[in-house]
Amino acid sequence: MPNNEQSFKINVEVDKDNLYLEESFTDLKAGSIRRLTPVAADGSEDKSRKTLFMAHTQLMTQMGLLPIQCELEAETLNDAVEKFPAAVNEAVENLIEKANEMRRQEASRIIVPGSEMRNIHMK
Repeated sequence: MPNNEQSFKINVEVDKDNLYLEESFTDLKAGSIRRLTPVAADGSEDKSRKTLFMAHTQLMTQMGLLPIQCELEAETLNDAVEKFPAAVNEAVENLIEKANEMRRQEASRIIVPGSEMRNIHMK
């Protein structure tokens, strides 16, 4: 808890021009789909913006559960359900590629002893 000398302020503003009504659908097995319907500041539907669909699931890894989230290019909930497996598989493949790239970058470093430890990146 801050004392008299310390004051913590968080300046958080909600973007009233970018509000969405969030609904969640799940099969209680594979994951869930969030439907984000654009709304105006008064809560009425904003038909000038497109409805978004997001896929959510989890993978069990040696390190524990890994959350996976990706946007579904869909117009309807049924379309989102159909595109869910391919979109999640693509998101997992992208994560694996990023992890492998990070591993390659880390493996290409040479530690040079001296008065200071410096990383030299091999190209």
